[in-house]
Amino acid sequence: MKHEALSRSVIGAAMAVLNELRPGLDEKVYENAMVVELKHRGHQVDQQSRFPVYYRESQVGVLVPDLIVDGVLIADPKVVSVFNDNHVAQMVGYLAISQLEVALLLNFKHAKLEWKRIVR
Repeated sequence: MKHEALSRSVIGAAMAVLNELRPGLDEKVYENAMVVELKHRGHQVDQQSRFPVYYRESQVGVLVPDLIVDGVLIADPKVVSVFNDNHVAQMVGYLAISQLEVALLLNFKHAKLEWKRIVR
């Protein structure tokens, strides 16, 4: 499994954040807490990196994933009832544009962390 140890570490960090902060906060709060927790665990974290999107050699937009961990994994904190196809499609797009291989959707909505791993 690609980046299995890193995926487990990010999920563990998300569990620690949720256990400390509890459910019910805004996504940005969990995102910022994830940066603190991941750095505390020795990871390099890039927050809100920008990736230009090109079509026929013209820049047509910019994608901004929430977190990139150790330069290889996208982590996207969410506060949603359930993950849906749009969330997965967004991660597929982020992986394609960034050329990274693994993304984690992390749901902080409930008392128990939910996650979904997407691989390119």
